[in-house]
Amino acid sequence: MQPAQLLSALAAGEPVSGAGLAAQTGITRAAIWKQIEVLRARGVPIEAQGAAGYRLPWPLQMLDAEKIRAAMPAPLAQQLGAFEVHWELDSTSSELQRRGATAADFSMLLAETQTAGRGRRGRPWLSPPGLNLYLSCLKRFDHGFAALGGLSLAIGVIVMRTLKTLGVAGAGLKWPNDLLAADGKLGGILVELSGEYQGPCAAIIGIGLNLRLTPALREQAGQPASDMAALTNDSPPDRNRVAATLISALIEGLHQFERDGFAGFANEYALHDLLKDQPLQLSGALGLFDGIGAGVDDRGALQVRMSDGSVRQVDSAEVTVRRA
Repeated sequence: MQPAQLLSALAAGEPVSGAGLAAQTGITRAAIWKQIEVLRARGVPIEAQGAAGYRLPWPLQMLDAEKIRAAMPAPLAQQLGAFEVHWELDSTSSELQRRGATAADFSMLLAETQTAGRGRRGRPWLSPPGLNLYLSCLKRFDHGFAALGGLSLAIGVIVMRTLKTLGVAGAGLKWPNDLLAADGKLGGILVELSGEYQGPCAAIIGIGLNLRLTPALREQAGQPASDMAALTNDSPPDRNRVAATLISALIEGLHQFERDGFAGFANEYALHDLLKDQPLQLSGALGLFDGIGAGVDDRGALQVRMSDGSVRQVDSAEVTVRRA
């Protein structure tokens, strides 16, 4: 029995005996225990129930490509390029990069777990099996890099639309690519561009969304973290529904971005902007400085009001909300 099969057998959240698993698969109980330990080491909170066997503290849904496709509006599902669900990848974005020019427009890859998931500036992205959502999308553009200003912010708006459709409230956007809730980071976005400066070019859009985090995973994250369970009274939406809703919103939203650029998203971004009017500390190529968040400009650059009243545009920086 492989870890994927074992997690599937435990997905209902009911106790499953080690003896039953061993009889079902024809392997020893010792081999079952070893696979349990593999999943535990990856962050899956499998509980031992004595003679009753093993169980998860809550049910989970294994990602299923057919269920996801069936839950999408047919006209949107028909636009999908490659559409795959993997048990494990190093990174969904890295896999799309390896496919290069052979990957079709609107190719979507999901993985139950990643061994080298990454966020902005190469930071690792925790990717425990079965608990969250890790998705990458390839979108091709006829125009060059200059026309893609504000794309990561538009993706943030698309994710916020997804959460609204799912009935998940209580999140906002932190420039340039974080989704935050009151108790920490709910998700992240990583956009990587390739191609010609004048066009054509392509964007690989990686999105990680936390549906469930255990206390151990929160500690491992090394920063405040949140999940959909915390925003839904411990009842996060079905993972396949989350995937279908997000993929549908991506297809619609990326068509909108092709037509309108970031201007089509600017008003919505302002509604979710967690840095607007906040005291900020920024560090990066411009050095270390303080200011007050003043929204974003029409390219998606962060605007910061300085103490002398002037406004500085920031294209790349680390941003911390200064606490009084």
